[in-house]
Amino acid sequence: MVQKYQKILVPVDGSENAERALERAIAIAKRNSAHLDILNVIDVKHFASNIGGVIDPTGDIIYSTFENVQSYLKELEEKVFKAGHKDVSIHARFGSPRMIISKEFPDEYHSDLIIISKTGLNPVERILMGAITDYVIRMAHCDVMVVR
Repeated sequence: MVQKYQKILVPVDGSENAERALERAIAIAKRNSAHLDILNVIDVKHFASNIGGVIDPTGDIIYSTFENVQSYLKELEEKVFKAGHKDVSIHARFGSPRMIISKEFPDEYHSDLIIISKTGLNPVERILMGAITDYVIRMAHCDVMVVR
């Protein structure tokens, strides 16, 4: 019996690898007539100041980042539409990428497949995304597909 997925989650970070994961997710979503959730997690640790790890009190940097992420996600949504798949939602979340991708989001949206890239944008992101991907593989309660 072939597994039929209904709700597919694809986390994206702006990297080419994440774009490949999205392309794979689009193909699988189309084949399964599945809903596709595109997620970007904004790691709040990146906004901690050097003094005591306090988040930027003005929030200007966070707001600007959120606006940029929303714009990026809208572009990806349009890409999915152009590929002929209309059942798609975009999401931006603040928090721990590990926890949100592996547990919080899939539990809330009932994802039955996570399609994730192996590595991120640059050498540091590659290490972090690799760690995130490994964590998701171990901790997610649904199927996980890793795209290289």
